[in-house]
Amino acid sequence: MASQDKQINKGKKVFVAMSGGVDSSVTAVLMKEQGYDVTGVTMCFSVARPDSQKPSCGGVDGITDAQRVAQVLDIPHYVLDFAKDIKIHVIDNFTNEYLNGRTPNPCVRCNQYLKFGALYEKVMSLGADFLATGHYAKIHYDSKAARYEIKKAQDLQKDQSYFLYSINKEILPKILFPLGDKLKNEVRELARKYQLNVARKRESQDICFVPDTGYKSFICDRLGNSVFEPGHFKNYKGEIVGEHKGIFNYTIGQRDQLGIALGTPVYVYKIDKRTNTVYIGPQECLYAQGLTANQFNPVSMNIPTETMEVYARIRYNAREVKGFLTHLGGDRIRVEFARPQQSVTPGQSVVLYHDDVLLAGAVIEETI
Repeated sequence: MASQDKQINKGKKVFVAMSGGVDSSVTAVLMKEQGYDVTGVTMCFSVARPDSQKPSCGGVDGITDAQRVAQVLDIPHYVLDFAKDIKIHVIDNFTNEYLNGRTPNPCVRCNQYLKFGALYEKVMSLGADFLATGHYAKIHYDSKAARYEIKKAQDLQKDQSYFLYSINKEILPKILFPLGDKLKNEVRELARKYQLNVARKRESQDICFVPDTGYKSFICDRLGNSVFEPGHFKNYKGEIVGEHKGIFNYTIGQRDQLGIALGTPVYVYKIDKRTNTVYIGPQECLYAQGLTANQFNPVSMNIPTETMEVYARIRYNAREVKGFLTHLGGDRIRVEFARPQQSVTPGQSVVLYHDDVLLAGAVIEETI
Protein backbone atom coordinates (compact mmCIF):
# COMPACT_ATOMS: atom_id res chain seq x y z
CA MET A 1 0.00 0.00 0.00
CA ALA A 2 2.87 2.37 0.85
CA SER A 3 4.50 1.82 -2.56
CA GLN A 4 1.13 2.37 -4.25
CA ASP A 5 0.82 5.71 -2.41
CA LYS A 6 4.30 6.65 -3.59
CA GLN A 7 3.28 6.05 -7.19
CA ILE A 8 0.10 8.10 -6.79
CA ASN A 9 1.98 11.00 -5.14
CA LYS A 10 5.06 10.90 -7.38
CA GLY A 11 5.67 14.27 -9.01
CA LYS A 12 3.18 16.13 -6.81
CA LYS A 13 4.80 19.11 -5.13
CA VAL A 14 4.18 19.63 -1.44
CA PHE A 15 5.61 22.50 0.56
CA VAL A 16 5.99 21.69 4.26
CA ALA A 17 5.76 24.52 6.79
CA MET A 18 8.81 23.79 8.96
CA SER A 19 9.05 25.71 12.24
CA GLY A 20 12.12 23.81 13.42
CA GLY A 21 10.11 21.74 15.89
CA VAL A 22 9.69 17.98 16.01
CA ASP A 23 6.13 17.94 14.61
CA SER A 24 6.80 19.89 11.43
CA SER A 25 10.11 18.06 10.92
CA VAL A 26 8.40 14.65 11.06
CA THR A 27 5.72 16.03 8.72
CA ALA A 28 8.48 16.56 6.15
CA VAL A 29 9.68 12.98 6.76
CA LEU A 30 6.21 11.55 6.19
CA MET A 31 5.65 13.56 3.02
CA LYS A 32 8.93 12.27 1.60
CA GLU A 33 8.08 8.72 2.63
CA GLN A 34 4.77 9.00 0.79
CA GLY A 35 6.51 9.87 -2.47
CA TYR A 36 5.87 13.61 -2.73
CA ASP A 37 8.32 16.10 -4.20
CA VAL A 38 9.01 17.90 -0.90
CA THR A 39 10.22 21.45 -0.25
CA GLY A 40 10.59 22.89 3.23
CA VAL A 41 9.62 26.46 3.98
CA THR A 42 10.08 28.38 7.23
CA MET A 43 8.25 31.57 8.11
CA CYS A 44 10.52 34.24 9.55
CA PHE A 45 8.73 36.80 11.72
CA SER A 46 11.79 38.87 12.74
CA VAL A 47 10.46 38.81 16.30
CA ALA A 48 13.04 39.28 19.06
CA ARG A 49 12.56 37.51 22.39
CA PRO A 50 15.62 38.57 24.43
CA ASP A 51 16.77 36.21 27.18
CA SER A 52 14.04 33.69 26.33
CA GLN A 53 14.91 30.14 27.37
CA LYS A 54 12.08 28.55 25.37
CA PRO A 55 11.90 27.66 21.66
CA SER A 56 9.73 29.96 19.58
CA CYS A 57 7.99 29.67 16.23
CA GLY A 58 9.57 31.81 13.50
CA GLY A 59 12.71 32.63 15.51
CA VAL A 60 16.40 32.22 14.64
CA ASP A 61 16.70 28.93 16.56
CA GLY A 62 13.73 27.49 14.67
CA ILE A 63 15.13 28.52 11.29
CA THR A 64 18.49 26.90 12.07
CA ASP A 65 16.89 23.64 13.23
CA ALA A 66 14.61 23.53 10.16
CA GLN A 67 17.63 24.00 7.87
CA ARG A 68 19.46 21.11 9.55
CA VAL A 69 16.45 18.81 9.17
CA ALA A 70 16.14 19.75 5.49
CA GLN A 71 19.81 18.84 4.99
CA VAL A 72 19.30 15.44 6.63
CA LEU A 73 16.26 14.77 4.43
CA ASP A 74 18.00 16.18 1.35
CA ILE A 75 15.16 18.53 0.45
CA PRO A 76 15.24 22.18 -0.65
CA HIS A 77 14.49 24.70 2.09
CA TYR A 78 13.49 28.35 1.95
CA VAL A 79 13.04 31.04 4.58
CA LEU A 80 10.33 33.61 3.83
CA ASP A 81 9.90 36.89 5.69
CA PHE A 82 6.40 37.45 7.06
CA ALA A 83 7.29 40.14 9.62
CA LYS A 84 4.91 42.66 8.06
CA ASP A 85 2.06 40.14 7.96
CA ILE A 86 2.37 39.11 11.59
CA LYS A 87 2.46 42.75 12.71
CA ILE A 88 -0.65 43.75 10.74
CA HIS A 89 -2.80 40.67 11.27
CA VAL A 90 -1.68 39.31 14.65
CA ILE A 91 0.40 41.64 16.82
CA ASP A 92 -1.60 44.83 16.25
CA ASN A 93 -4.84 42.93 16.84
CA PHE A 94 -3.39 41.31 19.98
CA THR A 95 -2.49 44.70 21.44
CA ASN A 96 -5.76 46.39 20.48
CA GLU A 97 -7.90 43.59 21.91
CA TYR A 98 -6.27 43.81 25.33
CA LEU A 99 -6.58 47.60 25.32
CA ASN A 100 -10.29 47.15 24.61
CA GLY A 101 -10.79 44.83 27.58
CA ARG A 102 -10.87 41.64 25.52
CA THR A 103 -8.63 38.54 25.57
CA PRO A 104 -7.32 37.70 22.08
CA ASN A 105 -6.40 34.36 20.55
CA PRO A 106 -3.36 35.07 18.34
CA CYS A 107 -2.86 31.44 17.26
CA VAL A 108 -6.26 31.43 15.53
CA ARG A 109 -5.39 34.58 13.60
CA CYS A 110 -1.92 33.26 12.76
CA ASN A 111 -3.48 30.19 11.16
CA GLN A 112 -6.10 32.26 9.34
CA TYR A 113 -3.94 35.06 7.98
CA LEU A 114 -0.39 33.68 7.94
CA LYS A 115 -0.06 29.89 7.67
CA PHE A 116 -3.24 29.31 5.65
CA GLY A 117 -3.37 32.81 4.22
CA ALA A 118 -0.14 34.50 3.16
CA LEU A 119 2.03 31.35 3.28
CA TYR A 120 -0.55 29.26 1.42
CA GLU A 121 -0.83 31.87 -1.34
CA LYS A 122 2.96 32.13 -1.61
CA VAL A 123 3.64 28.39 -1.98
CA MET A 124 0.80 28.02 -4.47
CA SER A 125 2.39 30.80 -6.55
CA LEU A 126 5.62 28.78 -6.44
CA GLY A 127 3.91 25.77 -8.01
CA ALA A 128 2.85 23.77 -4.97
CA ASP A 129 0.08 21.19 -5.25
CA PHE A 130 -0.28 21.01 -1.46
CA LEU A 131 0.73 22.74 1.76
CA ALA A 132 1.47 20.36 4.65
CA THR A 133 1.79 21.38 8.30
CA GLY A 134 2.49 19.63 11.61
CA HIS A 135 -0.94 20.33 13.10
CA TYR A 136 -2.62 17.55 15.05
CA ALA A 137 -5.93 17.40 13.15
CA LYS A 138 -7.43 15.59 10.16
CA ILE A 139 -8.96 16.65 6.86
CA HIS A 140 -11.63 14.26 5.64
CA TYR A 141 -13.81 14.20 2.53
CA ASP A 142 -17.46 13.52 3.33
CA SER A 143 -18.81 11.93 0.15
CA LYS A 144 -22.44 12.18 1.30
CA ALA A 145 -22.23 15.92 1.88
CA ALA A 146 -19.73 16.33 -1.00
CA ARG A 147 -17.40 18.52 1.07
CA TYR A 148 -14.12 18.48 2.93
CA GLU A 149 -14.21 18.83 6.70
CA ILE A 150 -11.76 19.21 9.57
CA LYS A 151 -11.81 16.52 12.27
CA LYS A 152 -10.10 16.04 15.61
CA ALA A 153 -6.74 14.28 15.74
CA GLN A 154 -6.38 10.72 16.97
CA ASP A 155 -4.24 12.04 19.83
CA LEU A 156 -6.89 14.04 21.68
CA GLN A 157 -4.30 15.32 24.17
CA LYS A 158 -2.54 17.09 21.29
CA ASP A 159 -5.58 17.90 19.12
CA GLN A 160 -5.30 21.40 17.58
CA SER A 161 -8.57 21.55 15.65
CA TYR A 162 -9.77 24.35 17.99
CA PHE A 163 -7.21 26.71 16.39
CA LEU A 164 -8.11 25.77 12.80
CA TYR A 165 -11.77 26.78 12.49
CA SER A 166 -10.92 30.06 10.74
CA ILE A 167 -9.37 28.42 7.66
CA ASN A 168 -11.07 29.18 4.35
CA LYS A 169 -12.97 25.99 3.49
CA GLU A 170 -12.13 26.43 -0.20
CA ILE A 171 -8.46 25.54 0.40
CA LEU A 172 -9.04 22.37 2.45
CA PRO A 173 -8.46 20.07 -0.59
CA LYS A 174 -4.94 21.51 -0.84
CA ILE A 175 -4.00 21.13 2.85
CA LEU A 176 -2.35 18.04 4.37
CA PHE A 177 -2.18 17.18 8.08
CA PRO A 178 -0.14 13.93 8.15
CA LEU A 179 0.10 13.85 11.96
CA GLY A 180 -3.67 13.61 12.38
CA ASP A 181 -3.64 9.85 12.83
CA LYS A 182 -0.47 9.68 14.91
CA LEU A 183 0.24 9.86 18.65
CA LYS A 184 2.88 12.25 19.96
CA ASN A 185 5.13 9.42 21.14
CA GLU A 186 5.03 7.94 17.62
CA VAL A 187 6.12 11.28 16.19
CA ARG A 188 9.06 11.46 18.62
CA GLU A 189 10.02 7.89 17.69
CA LEU A 190 10.03 8.75 13.98
CA ALA A 191 12.29 11.73 14.69
CA ARG A 192 14.72 9.43 16.52
CA LYS A 193 14.53 6.84 13.72
CA TYR A 194 15.58 9.44 11.15
CA GLN A 195 18.21 10.85 13.53
CA LEU A 196 16.75 14.34 13.42
CA ASN A 197 18.44 16.89 15.67
CA VAL A 198 15.02 18.01 16.96
CA ALA A 199 13.98 14.59 18.31
CA ARG A 200 14.25 15.74 21.95
CA LYS A 201 13.49 19.41 21.40
CA ARG A 202 11.01 20.98 23.81
CA GLU A 203 7.70 22.15 22.43
CA SER A 204 6.90 25.80 21.86
CA GLN A 205 3.63 26.52 23.64
CA ASP A 206 4.01 30.23 24.27
CA ILE A 207 2.99 33.08 21.99
CA CYS A 208 5.97 33.52 19.64
CA PHE A 209 6.20 37.31 19.91
CA VAL A 210 5.60 37.66 23.67
CA PRO A 211 8.74 37.58 25.87
CA ASP A 212 9.10 35.48 29.00
CA THR A 213 8.15 38.56 31.05
CA GLY A 214 4.58 38.27 29.74
CA TYR A 215 2.06 40.09 27.57
CA LYS A 216 1.73 43.11 29.88
CA SER A 217 5.43 43.95 29.50
CA PHE A 218 5.13 43.40 25.76
CA ILE A 219 2.27 45.89 25.46
CA CYS A 220 4.05 48.47 27.64
CA ASP A 221 7.26 48.13 25.62
CA ARG A 222 5.30 48.79 22.43
CA LEU A 223 3.03 51.58 23.60
CA GLY A 224 4.63 53.07 26.71
CA ASN A 225 3.30 53.58 30.22
CA SER A 226 0.35 55.63 29.00
CA VAL A 227 -1.54 52.32 28.68
CA PHE A 228 -1.76 52.27 32.49
CA GLU A 229 -4.95 54.30 32.56
CA PRO A 230 -6.44 53.82 36.04
CA GLY A 231 -10.15 53.37 36.57
CA HIS A 232 -12.66 51.93 38.99
CA PHE A 233 -13.28 48.42 40.25
CA LYS A 234 -17.02 48.03 40.80
CA ASN A 235 -18.96 45.20 42.44
CA TYR A 236 -22.08 43.54 41.06
CA LYS A 237 -24.19 46.26 42.70
CA GLY A 238 -22.33 48.95 40.74
CA GLU A 239 -20.55 50.27 43.83
CA ILE A 240 -16.95 51.50 43.55
CA VAL A 241 -14.73 49.20 45.63
CA GLY A 242 -11.24 50.15 44.46
CA GLU A 243 -9.03 51.41 41.66
CA HIS A 244 -7.51 49.30 38.87
CA LYS A 245 -4.28 49.93 36.95
CA GLY A 246 -5.57 49.76 33.34
CA ILE A 247 -8.05 47.31 31.86
CA PHE A 248 -5.45 45.49 29.76
CA ASN A 249 -4.08 43.99 32.99
CA TYR A 250 -7.23 41.92 33.55
CA THR A 251 -9.14 39.09 31.95
CA ILE A 252 -12.43 37.36 32.70
CA GLY A 253 -12.17 34.84 35.54
CA GLN A 254 -9.02 36.42 37.02
CA ARG A 255 -8.74 36.21 40.80
CA ASP A 256 -5.05 36.75 41.55
CA GLN A 257 -3.06 39.98 41.29
CA LEU A 258 -6.08 42.24 41.45
CA GLY A 259 -4.45 44.43 44.09
CA ILE A 260 -7.63 44.60 46.12
CA ALA A 261 -8.77 42.89 49.32
CA LEU A 262 -12.46 42.68 50.17
CA GLY A 263 -12.31 39.93 52.76
CA THR A 264 -13.78 37.34 50.41
CA PRO A 265 -12.61 35.86 47.08
CA VAL A 266 -13.66 37.96 44.07
CA TYR A 267 -13.24 37.46 40.34
CA VAL A 268 -13.23 39.68 37.27
CA TYR A 269 -16.52 38.95 35.51
CA LYS A 270 -16.91 41.95 33.17
CA ILE A 271 -14.67 44.62 31.62
CA ASP A 272 -16.24 47.78 30.21
CA LYS A 273 -13.90 49.70 27.90
CA ARG A 274 -16.40 52.56 27.43
CA THR A 275 -16.38 53.50 31.11
CA ASN A 276 -12.91 52.07 31.87
CA THR A 277 -14.45 49.87 34.57
CA VAL A 278 -13.50 46.39 35.78
CA TYR A 279 -16.38 44.55 37.48
CA ILE A 280 -15.56 42.05 40.22
CA GLY A 281 -17.78 39.74 42.22
CA PRO A 282 -18.24 36.26 43.72
CA GLN A 283 -17.73 33.18 41.60
CA GLU A 284 -21.40 32.91 40.66
CA CYS A 285 -21.04 36.15 38.66
CA LEU A 286 -18.80 34.28 36.21
CA TYR A 287 -21.57 32.06 34.83
CA ALA A 288 -23.34 32.80 31.54
CA GLN A 289 -26.31 31.15 29.83
CA GLY A 290 -24.84 31.75 26.39
CA LEU A 291 -23.00 34.13 24.11
CA THR A 292 -23.08 36.07 20.90
CA ALA A 293 -20.11 35.92 18.54
CA ASN A 294 -18.94 37.34 15.24
CA GLN A 295 -16.49 36.39 12.46
CA PHE A 296 -18.45 33.13 12.15
CA ASN A 297 -16.72 30.66 9.81
CA PRO A 298 -18.69 27.47 8.98
CA VAL A 299 -15.59 25.59 7.81
CA SER A 300 -17.16 22.10 7.75
CA MET A 301 -20.88 22.86 7.48
CA ASN A 302 -23.47 24.96 5.69
CA ILE A 303 -24.82 28.10 7.35
CA PRO A 304 -27.74 26.83 9.48
CA THR A 305 -31.21 28.08 8.58
CA GLU A 306 -32.66 27.10 11.96
CA THR A 307 -31.41 26.51 15.49
CA MET A 308 -29.31 23.35 15.72
CA GLU A 309 -27.67 21.32 18.49
CA VAL A 310 -23.88 21.53 18.72
CA TYR A 311 -21.11 20.91 21.21
CA ALA A 312 -19.31 24.14 22.06
CA ARG A 313 -15.83 24.76 23.43
CA ILE A 314 -15.27 28.29 24.77
CA ARG A 315 -11.48 28.03 25.17
CA TYR A 316 -8.79 25.60 24.05
CA ASN A 317 -8.49 23.67 27.31
CA ALA A 318 -12.21 23.71 28.16
CA ARG A 319 -14.55 20.76 27.93
CA GLU A 320 -17.19 20.79 25.23
CA VAL A 321 -20.74 21.43 26.38
CA LYS A 322 -24.02 20.88 24.60
CA GLY A 323 -25.50 24.06 23.19
CA PHE A 324 -27.83 25.44 20.56
CA LEU A 325 -26.55 27.46 17.63
CA THR A 326 -28.59 30.17 15.93
CA HIS A 327 -27.34 32.14 12.95
CA LEU A 328 -28.13 35.83 13.48
CA GLY A 329 -27.29 36.90 9.94
CA GLY A 330 -24.04 37.98 8.34
CA ASP A 331 -21.10 36.69 10.36
CA ARG A 332 -22.90 36.72 13.73
CA ILE A 333 -24.20 33.78 15.77
CA ARG A 334 -25.78 33.07 19.14
CA VAL A 335 -24.98 29.99 21.23
CA GLU A 336 -27.11 29.07 24.24
CA PHE A 337 -25.69 26.47 26.61
CA ALA A 338 -27.58 23.49 27.99
CA ARG A 339 -26.05 24.49 31.35
CA PRO A 340 -24.36 27.76 32.32
CA GLN A 341 -20.66 28.08 31.58
CA GLN A 342 -17.98 29.82 33.61
CA SER A 343 -15.69 32.63 32.39
CA VAL A 344 -17.00 33.08 28.86
CA THR A 345 -14.45 35.60 27.60
CA PRO A 346 -14.95 38.19 24.83
CA GLY A 347 -12.12 37.98 22.31
CA GLN A 348 -11.65 34.24 22.75
CA SER A 349 -13.08 31.75 20.26
CA VAL A 350 -16.15 29.58 20.58
CA VAL A 351 -15.61 26.46 18.49
CA LEU A 352 -18.45 24.12 17.57
CA TYR A 353 -18.29 20.36 17.08
CA HIS A 354 -20.47 17.39 16.20
CA ASP A 355 -18.77 14.22 17.43
CA ASP A 356 -15.19 14.57 16.09
CA VAL A 357 -16.05 16.99 13.28
CA LEU A 358 -15.10 20.64 13.67
CA LEU A 359 -18.21 22.38 12.35
CA ALA A 360 -17.41 26.07 12.76
CA GLY A 361 -16.11 28.76 15.06
CA ALA A 362 -16.42 32.47 15.85
CA VAL A 363 -14.98 35.18 18.11
CA ILE A 364 -16.93 35.73 21.33
CA GLU A 365 -18.57 39.16 21.40
CA GLU A 366 -20.73 39.27 24.54
CA THR A 367 -22.15 36.96 27.17
CA ILE A 368 -25.85 36.28 27.67
